[in-house]
Amino acid sequence: MSITTYAVAGATGRLGRHVVDVLTERGHRVVPMSRATGVDVITGAGLAEALTGAEVIIDVASWPSSDEDAATEFFRTSARNLHEAGRKAGVARIAVASIIGADKATAGFVAAKKVHEEVLLSGPLPVRVLRAAQFHEFVGQLLDWQEGDVAYVPALPTQLVACRTVAEELVDLATAPAVPTTPIPEIAGPRKESMSEAAQLLGARRGVKIVEVDGSGMPDAEIAAAGGFLPGPHAKLAGPTFQEWLTTQP
Repeated sequence: MSITTYAVAGATGRLGRHVVDVLTERGHRVVPMSRATGVDVITGAGLAEALTGAEVIIDVASWPSSDEDAATEFFRTSARNLHEAGRKAGVARIAVASIIGADKATAGFVAAKKVHEEVLLSGPLPVRVLRAAQFHEFVGQLLDWQEGDVAYVPALPTQLVACRTVAEELVDLATAPAVPTTPIPEIAGPRKESMSEAAQLLGARRGVKIVEVDGSGMPDAEIAAAGGFLPGPHAKLAGPTFQEWLTTQP
């Protein structure tokens, strides 16, 4: 059996670390691409060299803030650069992680991911998209963004999923010989949860008081409240619940 080389964009990020681990555990050759390894998907520095000999790109590079314009610019540029460098290097395809409900989004970070999907899917290389629910790790981010020992968290429905579970599903998608393109596959956690209830579980560990709010200040709050970012009937549900995951965290 020939070993396939997978180049992972965003390899040192929250999801990227898990993708690298899963690929390595399964015996694949991995080229980690991040600024830490001398590869910049925005400037293109080191990209051609990193992709030499790679057959598949897994794109999990992300923008660190929720600013829609900055995130959109990041994703637009990275998508074009990965296509261009990948085509020159003879890459067979790109697999990318997106967000459930991206097609419905009108504002914020999820709307930037909608543009990311569109630009990737319009490029020269075949692209496989996996839409994931919000990560368990996102709850901690919500608390980190707020100062002090009180955090205001919206009571929006979500189906939180572990990063490791998303990584396993994304690697499955990237390595499969052929996959159906419609509907776009989705991965989510085992059950519907409330973002504020999950935050209360984490807040109890951190000594942070959680105040539940209606979420009206958030982008696309109405879509979220109506379940627009919950998995569809074809989604795969897997991995630990938020509470189960939390008990495994240091």
